[in-house]
Amino acid sequence: MPRFGSIPFAFPDFRGATRRLVLWNLGAYFALLVAGLAFPNPVIPFSARFGFIPFAFLHGWIWQPITYSFVHFGIIGTLLELLSLFFLAGFLENYHKPGWVTGLYAVSVLGTAAAAVAIYECSRTLGFTLGVVPLTGCFGGIFGLLVAIGTLYGDVQFMLFPLPIGIKARYLAAIFALVAVAMVFGEQKAYAFAQLGGAMAGLLYIRLAPRQGLAIDFSEGWYALRNRYYRWKRRRAARKFQVYMRSQGRTVHLDGYGRPIDEDPDDKKRWN
Repeated sequence: MPRFGSIPFAFPDFRGATRRLVLWNLGAYFALLVAGLAFPNPVIPFSARFGFIPFAFLHGWIWQPITYSFVHFGIIGTLLELLSLFFLAGFLENYHKPGWVTGLYAVSVLGTAAAAVAIYECSRTLGFTLGVVPLTGCFGGIFGLLVAIGTLYGDVQFMLFPLPIGIKARYLAAIFALVAVAMVFGEQKAYAFAQLGGAMAGLLYIRLAPRQGLAIDFSEGWYALRNRYYRWKRRRAARKFQVYMRSQGRTVHLDGYGRPIDEDPDDKKRWN
């Protein structure tokens, strides 16, 4: 594992996956503001429609695991979320490709939703009743990014703004985990457990996912499958050609790629 020293409190480069994630969340925040002004008293609140509610998801609202991370309320909370996303995603993008960072964030967000569904089903099975509190915001994805930094670059020191105190990434990730565990005993049980689910999904991603990101790995797998199909078609056409040439009294020798083979290297003819 590479070791790094302390880093100054400075904004990372605003590019690639970092820029896309921040702008998507910022655009969703202003879109909800405009929708709130246009529809001040909707029949179903936007937090319930686009936030994540396990009961609603299990009954057909399948878009919620994706949309809930773009639902933000309050300028201060949104600012903290986007700044955290900016710093953490920008740091990771210095050492990984944008597709890898985007995949890590997406898997952490989906892991957060999966954890919320798991705790809902467990509570329902055991006879406990959880309050219907929609999950909103991208803290699950941010927690996944932080755990990835703490695991891969644990010796990096971050400044605890506004205090001139540095703390290593692994300890910062551990503090966030302890805070989430403590929240399990409070009112926001589902949200706390979901954060831990996002962290676990982030850990699985950095252990199992390809280094170039899921999108590139999927495209490479797709092209490899397509090439295998084309090679199969070429071999089948070669076999048909051999059968046809035998019916004409000729013998053709082809390799595994359907190309003619000369049995005698001195003979320039392709078939007998």
